[in-house]
This record gives sequence, C-alpha cells and structure tokens, in this order.
Amino acid sequence: MEKVHVIGAGLAGSEAAYQLVKRGIGVVMHEMRPLKMTPAHQTGHFAELVCSNSFRSNSEENAVGLLKKEMEYLDSLIIKQAYLNQVPAGSALAVDRLAFSSGVEVCLRNHPLIEIRTEEVVSIPNEPTIIATGPLTSPDFLQAIASFCGNEFFHFYDAVAPIVLASSIDFSKAYWKSRYDKGEAAYINCPLTEEEFHAFYDFLIHAQQNLPHDFEYQVFEGCMAVEEMAKRGEKTLLFGPMKPVGLEHPETKVRPYAVVQLRQDDFSKSMFNVVGFQTQLKWPEQKKLLQMVPGLTNCEIVRYGVMHQNTYLDSPHILYSTYQTKKRADLFFAGQITGVEGYIESAASGMMAGINMAKLLTSEPLVTFSKQTGLGTLAHYISSPNTNFVPMNVNFGLFEELSGRIRKQDRKKLYKERSLNELERMKERL
Repeated sequence: MEKVHVIGAGLAGSEAAYQLVKRGIGVVMHEMRPLKMTPAHQTGHFAELVCSNSFRSNSEENAVGLLKKEMEYLDSLIIKQAYLNQVPAGSALAVDRLAFSSGVEVCLRNHPLIEIRTEEVVSIPNEPTIIATGPLTSPDFLQAIASFCGNEFFHFYDAVAPIVLASSIDFSKAYWKSRYDKGEAAYINCPLTEEEFHAFYDFLIHAQQNLPHDFEYQVFEGCMAVEEMAKRGEKTLLFGPMKPVGLEHPETKVRPYAVVQLRQDDFSKSMFNVVGFQTQLKWPEQKKLLQMVPGLTNCEIVRYGVMHQNTYLDSPHILYSTYQTKKRADLFFAGQITGVEGYIESAASGMMAGINMAKLLTSEPLVTFSKQTGLGTLAHYISSPNTNFVPMNVNFGLFEELSGRIRKQDRKKLYKERSLNELERMKERL
C-alpha cells in the first residue's frame, strides 16, 4: 500500500498522521520547521500552540467541549496529549504548551510507520497527500496550492497575546480566582478602578501599532487585536476581556470596575499569558500598557504579542465534507487552511482527513458525519455553498436543529446526547 504524504506537523497534520498509522497505513510527514520558520512559530516542535495555550471550555454542554468529547471517543492524539499535559484553567482545558507539543512529537517520531522529513515542500506530491500547512503556509507552497485550486484565496490576520513572568506579578494587588468560583482559583486577576480603566483605555486606543506592509484589515473576530476591539468603545472591553462580573476580590468581596486576567502557560507556573489581549502594538507600547495595570507595574514580558497573516481556502468550491478535494480523489486538506478556526477544530479536521484517506486507500466508503455532531457541523460548514465564507469556530448554531418544543435549559444536554448516540451508531464503521 502507498504511503501518505502529510504536509505540515501542526495540530491537524499530527492528528491526521496518527489516524492513518493506527489503521496500519504508512506516513511520510513533511515539516519545514526548524529549517525554515514562520513569522509566528517559536520552535520546531510538532503541534506548537502559536497563540493561546487554551483549548477552551471542557463542558460537554458547550459546542467545543462536545467536540472534544467526540474526538476523545474516537481516540484523538491531540485530545489525549492535552489531558496528559493539562494545567489549571478553571472550567477550560489549558496545557503546558511545550510539554504538550513535545508529547505529540515523541509519539509520532517513535512510530515505526512514520518517516519524518524536515524540509520545505514547494509542490504537491503526486502520491496520496493530506495538506495541513495551516494559515502560515510558505509562499512557494501557497503558490502551488493556488495553482491547483484555481480559486481565489482569502487573507486575514491573527494577533497573539503577550506572556509575562509570574515572578514579576505583584500579588499585593493581584489575586487568584476563577469567574464565579467555577473550579479551582486558576486565573490571576489584576483589578482596575474606574479611573485606572479610563487611563488604560485612553492609552490603548492611541498607542502605536506595528502593521505588516501588505496589511488589509480583515480579521477573525475571535483573534481581533485588543486595541481594535477597544476602538468600538469602552463597553466592548468591559463586556469582553476586561469583564469584572464574577471576579469579586476573595477577601474584600468588592467587584472591581475592570479586570485583566492572566492564565497559566506552563506546568511550573512560571509564565502566564494575558487573556484576550492579542495585540499588534509596538513592543515598547505593549510594555507601557501592561505596566499601567495594577499588579503588572513591574511585569517582565517573555513573549510580546505579534500580528501574523492567516490564509484559508475558498473551501466550499474546493472540498467535499470528507475534506477530500473535488479535483483529485487522493488529495485532502485539513486544519485552519480549510476555514475551520481554533485548535480543537483544526485537529478535528485532521482526524476526519486521516480517517477518510485510510478509507480511500482500503477501498471503503468515505465517512461523513451528520450535523448532529460537532465533527459533522464543521465538515458541512466548510463544504456547503456560502457567498460570505469566513473561518468559523464550532458552535451550536451550526448543528442540526432539535425537533419539537424544548425548554431552553434542556437544549444543550439534548445536543450532547444526540451527538454521542450518533457516534455510537457509527462506531463500527470507524
């Protein structure tokens, strides 16, 4: 049987490779890092988390939590390693990013059916291939993809949040707490008074930005830079990343006017990322801004926020819901380049591309999931006609509607039950 070329060792590529080799199919993995780096990656490790270290909500009555459950049910490498390398984050699943990526990489590098090639791919192989090069695909290979697709590409930009040293945080002003005390006190909270918030806001909207030369401002809402969010008005921050509700001081019980939260970024609790503060500000401006926050006056920034280009296909014209290309049966795409947005969504698309490539090579019918599952809703979204196709996180709005009159408080529970029943029904085929 032919080996499958998996191009890109990010979340989607790593998951796709794992799904193939567990079914006995050999893989040649191509990863250009660290030989050639991207503008956003910091290491050459597989499955490096470029932005946040959070995989978002763990609740199975939340769409992304349900998607995680589906993937865990189908033996996902990414989900398995996320739980093995989990760090406290309240009701969310967050990981030590270095330990997580190392865990994924060790698993794949040590597998006898996987050959690793550290090289930049500049043309699409003629053998069975899964392209999972992500939103930071190298220019030469992007040209090859564009030539194959014959369709317009879309470009947008993502911003990354800064990370600070825990030892530089002043705990005479900051305090530990999770919103509404859900789970353990997993976040560091830096409270601001109304006066402090207004000064902070004024500096933020006037601070100097560091835009790419070819910048066209089209950005996925979930990755919007905090300064762009702020320009929509103060309340955008107060109801968004700086929302104080449920974060009363544990001793005084006083609710601050605004809060800046920090989330653990590694096992040793030595580094914390500033939640929701993706930014494209110039580095000196970032430092001045953060040092205006009580508790962060002397903060040491170990990674500054950056802005990087993101690229994705016009997938409804290019892909089936199996992630297979319409022009070539043995070529699949996976990951953010398909128009799914988010870590879990990217890995989910890699899972489905890997499963379906294995089906193709063993002459079995390819697998499609219904919109009763998170896996199915994403696959349908990226393959259905859409005149305004933009990257999308999994959400219950994409799921097939529940039938009958159902109380609001029961809806999410029923989404979960229906999804897991569907997976159980399809388990034998998978």
